[in-house]
Parts: sequence; C-alpha cells; structure tokens
Amino acid sequence: MTATGLRKLALSFPDASEAAHMRHPDFRVRGTVFATLGYPSDDYGVLMFSRQEQRRLVSANPRAFSAVKGAWDRRGNTQVRLENVDLATQRAAMALA
Repeated sequence: MTATGLRKLALSFPDASEAAHMRHPDFRVRGTVFATLGYPSDDYGVLMFSRQEQRRLVSANPRAFSAVKGAWDRRGNTQVRLENVDLATQRAAMALA
C-alpha cells in the first residue's frame, strides 16, 4: 500500500470526501473522520476505531497496525504502516473504521 493507494481507497467509499486535519489529509464520511494520511510520516496512515476493534487489529497484524501514542490511543486511533499492509486488509480495516 502507498499513500496514493490509501487516498484512492478511502475516496472509493460511498459519500467519502477529503479534507485536512491538523495539517494532514483526512477522509470523512458525512463529516466524520475515519482515516488520515501522513502521520507521523508519509509512510503511515491513521484509522479511527473503537478500543476493542483497535486491540483486535493490532494483535492480528502488529507489523501493519499499532496504537497511536498518547491520548489518541485511548480514542482508538491506530497507525497503519503502509508498506506492511495489503489492499484487502486495508480495505477491510477502512470499512470497519
């Protein structure tokens, strides 16, 4: 997965749009952010989950997913290392987010 691939995939969801959040591109459905791109670097995206969903994804695929450090972790924000995730896994995770 690449940043371009993540952007294309995010925008393929019904009603998805791109905006900006804290100087990073974000992707929303009906005003709610479900993913961002470029944090902490261009090699990453962030997906928003419940804490339970976050723990399940991180434990199932720790090379691709990790909890964002700090208070964002408690909100279920989860980093995805783009080079370590395939399209099918990323699509399923985005659908869940």
